[in-house]
Amino acid sequence: MEFLKKLGIKKKNLGASTGRKWYGSEKNEELKIYSPINGKYIASVFQANEKDYDRVVARSHEAFLEWRKVPAPKRGEVVRAIGNQLRLYKNELGKLVTYEMGKSLQEGWGEVQEMIDICDFAVGQSRMLYGFTMHSERPNHRMYDQYHPLGVVATISAFNFPVAVWSWNAMIATVCGDTNLWKPSSKTPLTAIAVQNILADVIKEYKLPEGLFSLVVGRGSTVGEKLVNDKKIPLVSITGSSRVGQLAAGKIASRFGKYILELGGNNAIILTPDADLKMAIPAIVFGAVGTAGQRCTSTRRLIIHESIYNKVKDACLKAYKGLKIGSPLDQKNHVGPLIDTSAVEDFKNALVRVKEEGGKVLYGGKVLNGKGYGSGCYVVPAIVEAENSYEIVQEETFAPILYLIKYSGDVSNAIDTHNDVVQGLSSAIFTTNVLEAEQFLSHWGSDCGIANVNIGTSGAEIGGAFGGEKETGGGRESGSDAWKAYMRRQTNTINYGIELPLAQGIKFDI
Repeated sequence: MEFLKKLGIKKKNLGASTGRKWYGSEKNEELKIYSPINGKYIASVFQANEKDYDRVVARSHEAFLEWRKVPAPKRGEVVRAIGNQLRLYKNELGKLVTYEMGKSLQEGWGEVQEMIDICDFAVGQSRMLYGFTMHSERPNHRMYDQYHPLGVVATISAFNFPVAVWSWNAMIATVCGDTNLWKPSSKTPLTAIAVQNILADVIKEYKLPEGLFSLVVGRGSTVGEKLVNDKKIPLVSITGSSRVGQLAAGKIASRFGKYILELGGNNAIILTPDADLKMAIPAIVFGAVGTAGQRCTSTRRLIIHESIYNKVKDACLKAYKGLKIGSPLDQKNHVGPLIDTSAVEDFKNALVRVKEEGGKVLYGGKVLNGKGYGSGCYVVPAIVEAENSYEIVQEETFAPILYLIKYSGDVSNAIDTHNDVVQGLSSAIFTTNVLEAEQFLSHWGSDCGIANVNIGTSGAEIGGAFGGEKETGGGRESGSDAWKAYMRRQTNTINYGIELPLAQGIKFDI
């Protein structure tokens, strides 16, 4: 395919890079990648081994020692050039995101646009790495804090956003003076290789140090294990399941490393009697079936007041019956494939479990076969009547299943139900009642890291800090003051007098 050729994707690719050089060997374990759209073979990657990993990390650390000395605004100019380079390849890279991962073509292009947007954001951030000045209690003293580059920042990304999440971390880390090491999902490594190829021209033009942007495609049990235990990497950003994050965080913490965790979501929308359903229904449907339900911010629970329950149910059923399922390369389709047949099994098993617990499948649940569905990864999104207390509802199933849950009484009851899960990423309420909206956003309202009023759970903007609470991990990426996580904080005190007064007026005569 022409877009693969333009992105530098070969039939066989090495899996380790320092930006200037590729490492590895065709003797390494070969990872073959097939498209979930049609099941066709795309290309293969020879996965990095531990020796390749050691080389890459050594170069990344050496590059950090050089890069941290570059003024932050100059680092921003490099990020600006990366954004411009991504603009040149937006069409091709977006197609690869779609072809390798299975999300719609509009979403593929949108993900690359998100990379471009975070570059623009990071350029501005490069001139706003602010500290604070404090008043000292000692005379003739000045006290302030500042932020210094941290070191090699590693990003472990997931298949569902194969390039955007890397950019949230990498572009902010770059302007902060850090170097970047990327371990992409083994389900979508080709997009990462393509990005590395796109970066190569900027690296060459600006004569950037080898190792500023590095890549390792490898097994979690080998390369991944080395990464989380590596003292040369002070910060690891992980996007994945709560279980993976919990295991990795323990190992990182044991070596006193830092981590950013973006883990599971079990996101809900509350619909009160004052909800504007003309606004709510499109948000619900997009949130539940967009990316085939494979977003960490996908809408999974719909908490509906009993007075409007049947009306909402009927509206959702009507909308779902109008969904077009098929190749995401066709922009007329609304729903593409799941990432692989394992995800399909998870989808099927979840529906079996919810029925065993007493739930009722109102629509969908079928696995599609035949012409146009040859990969075996296409399913009909499901709507299920359920209770929030069901074990399967308490879990995150990474598939298009929407649970309808009824509540009675006032909005406090809905918020209690909403918060009664272990995850805490994204949340939303639809209401035209300002009192309900403000309660949802109050200290005793939504316990999620993201809380929205009259918009859905998905579609976060890069200008805000992205992340959640509870078993979602508590980390923050992207906008607001998330940049602080990529730097080390230092408090400084300067005595510009000729005496040495001690703090709190302590006398210590010698």
